[in-house]
Amino acid sequence: MSKIAKTAIISPKAEINKGVEIGEFCVIGDGVKLDDGVKLHNNVTLQGHTFIGKNTEIFPFAVLGTQPQDLKYKGEYSELIIGEDNLIREFCMINPGTEGGIKKTIIGDKNLLMAYVHVAHDCVIGSHCILANGVTLAGHIEIGDYVNIGGLTAIHQFVRIAKGCMIAGKSALGKDVPPYCTVEGNRAFIRGLNRHRMRQLLESKDIDFIYALYKRLFRPVPSLRESAKLELEEHANNPFVKEICSFILESSRGVAYKSSEYSSEGKQEE
Repeated sequence: MSKIAKTAIISPKAEINKGVEIGEFCVIGDGVKLDDGVKLHNNVTLQGHTFIGKNTEIFPFAVLGTQPQDLKYKGEYSELIIGEDNLIREFCMINPGTEGGIKKTIIGDKNLLMAYVHVAHDCVIGSHCILANGVTLAGHIEIGDYVNIGGLTAIHQFVRIAKGCMIAGKSALGKDVPPYCTVEGNRAFIRGLNRHRMRQLLESKDIDFIYALYKRLFRPVPSLRESAKLELEEHANNPFVKEICSFILESSRGVAYKSSEYSSEGKQEE
């Protein structure tokens, strides 16, 4: 049975599933759908066409699903879709999509968004990610699974961050980050590889292969794109080559790589 505070303001058009807890002074709009076991602490605001997945917990003063902060937005239908088992902490703001993007903002499962995180319109975040306090995502950003982003980091619109990356705190990132890389700085560049995450997700032989691959890719000559093309031609059936090199070749903003910033000889970063 759901537990709903008397002071909560809930639209009769909202859909509330079983086992939901809604705290004092929450506001829930017409198009909101709360799946089983969702927990809203006090003073949470949910608006728009917003879906919250099972067992997600949202803390006080978070605001989700309100109008995108995009001057091109003219009231068109758009959605915010949040998966299961997420923790969304105090004062987070997450906006839905726009017609200029994919018309939805999507967050996967088992993520932690710490206090004051902002997720703008049309962003797609995978699963098992941690966005620390004050992280700011501009519109249309794509973030893969198992990504950690340090506090007070700002990320430019349309940036793509692949699986297993680590972005250091107080960074300003304007370019794409391929799988398992660590980046830091303003502007942020790749500093090495995320050994800690790789150990969690991969076997030792695969980690060694990826380090060797990045060492070849990050040689001064040929260019990064040319190196990626060559690797794909020579190792077309290797899943790691395909994942990493395809990401590099598909990048429209360019990759956050500068040879002077990368750890020498592909040094393994802890």
